[in-house]
Amino acid sequence: MSAEPASNIEDYALIGDCETAALVGRDGSIDWLCWPRFDSDACFAALLGTAEHGRWHLGPADDIKAVSRRYREGTLILETCFETAGGAVRLIDFMPPRTLNSDVVRLVIGERGRVSMQMEFILRFGYGATVPWVTQPERGVLQAVAGPDMAMLHTSVPLHGHDLRTTASFEVRAGETIPFVLTYGPSHRGPLDSIDPLTALSSTEAFWREWVGRCKEAGPWSEAVKRSLITLKALTYAPTGGIVAAATTSLPELIGGSRNWDYRFCWLRDATLTLLALMDAGFFDEARAWRDWLLRAVAGSPNQMQIMYGLAGERRLTEWEVPWLPGYGGSRPVRIGNAAHGQHQLDVIGELMDALHQARRGGLPENAAAWALQCALLAHLSTMWHEPDEGIWEIRGPRQHFVHSKVMAWVAFDRGIRSAEAFGLGGPLEEWRRIRREIHEDVCTRGYDSSRGSFVQAYGSQDLDASLLLLPAVGFLPASDPRIVGTLQAVEHELVRDGLVLRYDTSTTSDGLPAGEGAFLACSFWLADAYVLLGRHEEATVLFERLLTLCNDVGLLSEEYDPVLRRQVGNVPQAFSHLALINTAHNLFHNRGEAPADQRAGSVSA
Repeated sequence: MSAEPASNIEDYALIGDCETAALVGRDGSIDWLCWPRFDSDACFAALLGTAEHGRWHLGPADDIKAVSRRYREGTLILETCFETAGGAVRLIDFMPPRTLNSDVVRLVIGERGRVSMQMEFILRFGYGATVPWVTQPERGVLQAVAGPDMAMLHTSVPLHGHDLRTTASFEVRAGETIPFVLTYGPSHRGPLDSIDPLTALSSTEAFWREWVGRCKEAGPWSEAVKRSLITLKALTYAPTGGIVAAATTSLPELIGGSRNWDYRFCWLRDATLTLLALMDAGFFDEARAWRDWLLRAVAGSPNQMQIMYGLAGERRLTEWEVPWLPGYGGSRPVRIGNAAHGQHQLDVIGELMDALHQARRGGLPENAAAWALQCALLAHLSTMWHEPDEGIWEIRGPRQHFVHSKVMAWVAFDRGIRSAEAFGLGGPLEEWRRIRREIHEDVCTRGYDSSRGSFVQAYGSQDLDASLLLLPAVGFLPASDPRIVGTLQAVEHELVRDGLVLRYDTSTTSDGLPAGEGAFLACSFWLADAYVLLGRHEEATVLFERLLTLCNDVGLLSEEYDPVLRRQVGNVPQAFSHLALINTAHNLFHNRGEAPADQRAGSVSA
């Protein structure tokens, strides 16, 4: 079995129905789809294996001379154009916002001449392990059942089954439209009705354009911001408001490596950037839904708060490995679930407190339970802020006193104080002020290395960490402070590769995993934000526009970028990368003069 993947990560585009999502390659193959939720078992898993693990390929039978694709403006409707010697054909892929069942609609439209087309449909439930029982109850209808899962394919072309797969060969002429509709539902409901594909296309286009039409301007970067916001909306689980970190699992941070994680869950750490991005762009309904998801997820005893939860707030995210999938490009293991849900990470309370403070500042209606929960979290944090933890990067090694974690503990008390003062909320302010001073002094004493003129990753270490770029953004110290300036210079000197920022140097840092990964894209956006804070707008703009060139041809970003292979790596599309893009664009657009005086986490545009 070849370890070389069929497609690069950047070759994939996203379609989704705000409850799950599929990845469509430039070759017209859907290689990833989990039903019925983002975190359900995949029924197309070729992304992490081979065609035999499930895919749905649709494309010309003859040699392809050219391929181009785009999203319809302001939508998540993908259009891929294939040109052959005989003509041209357009493939439209989308998933209508869900009602009772979930659908994938594929329309083959003849543009010019005649094009011979072929389809190969291999459905495998259980991450490629389960072959369903397939029947054809009538012409042009395929029914596949395996245990609780059922999918039905409706089309006007003849279908043929052989070798545990379904194929079709047909010709499309200019002006013709040939539809394919794949519908999923629970098998106990019986046969599933097909939707009208053209009506669904019209309503789906209207849904997305109405939604993104509320977006505020971001100057010359408005289109990139809109695409990122649409992507963020597509990663939202509509029934609860939770937002997954990415649509995939186990896409490697280094091709062939083992840093392969399941990102189909909701991280509290994303809360601040998410709320800021949505509010800055004018999407207050979505920001409120995300705020309310946060409050439901963390409700309970403060000492049981996790760093991440399932789409509906589930707490048990048990990690296991899939032995029958070879992994993307031979990158093993393929992991389902995420053991990091049991880690101790101090910073998440700071992110939560900051998110809720910014929600109040942004004008979101007060939630009656929010302040009581925040006070309980601060009472808990007051007893354990001095403990070591696994940190923002979820180090799978010994716990350390990470500087970023301590700073975010400072942020937690700072935002509690600010909310109480600004909105007349009650709390033990003198105690909070005392702890805030104590944490600040502790970090400045133990987290700063005077010999190198820089803050460091952890107490007693000389390693650097890109999360240190956030210190001025959260208001811990002014950007002009010599210690911040020295830290920025050290990061530029030691963590920048080909103009992009590494999270930390995995070749020197003991994180319990083999060395090597790409540049973490959010960190590079953080560097641009730091430049904005220092008034270095030209450098910030140059870096930001360089980062925009790393988006794929339809505007999507993964978690990381390999500057050696010049390829996207890591799970895709990555919410954190797109959130960072949105916030940096707003920072640049709103702060085009002097460095801003008001600093806050993830954004400097308040």
